Amino acid sequence: MTNVTTETGAGQWGAALSYAAKVFGLEAAVYQVKISYEQKPYRRSIMQAYGAQVTPSPSMSTRAGKDVLTVDPNNQGSLGTAISEAVELAMTTPNCKYVLGSVLNHVALHQTVIGLEAEKQMAMAGEYPDIVIACFGGGSNFGGVAFPFMRHKIKDGKPTRFIAAEPSSCPKLTRGVFQYDFGDLSGLTPLLPMYTLGHNFMPANIHAGGLRYHGAGMIISQLLKDGYLEAADIPQSETFKAGLLFAKSEGIIPAPESSHAIAATIREALKCKETGEEKVILFNLSGHGLIDMTAYDQYLAGSLLDFEVSDEDVARNIAQIEKII
Repeated sequence: MTNVTTETGAGQWGAALSYAAKVFGLEAAVYQVKISYEQKPYRRSIMQAYGAQVTPSPSMSTRAGKDVLTVDPNNQGSLGTAISEAVELAMTTPNCKYVLGSVLNHVALHQTVIGLEAEKQMAMAGEYPDIVIACFGGGSNFGGVAFPFMRHKIKDGKPTRFIAAEPSSCPKLTRGVFQYDFGDLSGLTPLLPMYTLGHNFMPANIHAGGLRYHGAGMIISQLLKDGYLEAADIPQSETFKAGLLFAKSEGIIPAPESSHAIAATIREALKCKETGEEKVILFNLSGHGLIDMTAYDQYLAGSLLDFEVSDEDVARNIAQIEKII
């Protein structure tokens, strides 16, 4: 193997893979969702600084990208589209492998180092969470912090609640359906059992680029179906309001993705304030927002938009899946 390829939204995963590829002497090609490529130029610069080739998706470099642009020349892309392009590149390039950073079970297992560390930290503080919260795109971040605590709920009956915070504009957990679907737009991946809005779902151009994915990881989907966790969908404006509150309180400007978890945490804390209950809430701050200041500028200027998904759009996408499979 001499080359690796992947997709990325906001760019955190793409940056991580770009650096890892350079360390191991591999060439990296990253398809970054076009709207994030344009919204977050410095994340693109980080990947390029590590030596990666970064292409806005959809692009004219693959059949998958050309098909999308033929139908919609102004298409701003989705993670599903970027996955299709990356997989196609791996299929057509000698000695090239595709690498995925979320959704799949082995990735969720790897990410549990987050929750295992959090478990030890809470033990040092003499606490145990009543509620565990993380933002949700494909599932690696949420599963990473939640799964180590989830095992105690399953094995020992611990009453901990688990809340996955997703964008209201991409609500696969709260409004999607549980069924087999492709992980990418073109149908190059195997069919996966997941909560999905349909692999052809095109999410709105929100700034939380890492959460703009049509489906949910298989393990998390099954746990939601079985009632072990909950999901909350949150409008973009609420997330930035929560992010600014956190910044003023803690001195850390959070990423738009992480601000979904902060907003969900604030909701739960306010419920406790109303009822007088005391609860320990653990949430995962998954990234900083120093490369997202354009989005914060828009929020402060009052020009940041909220997006909603209509029931008709969801039903239409689901019907198209059922025809395919």
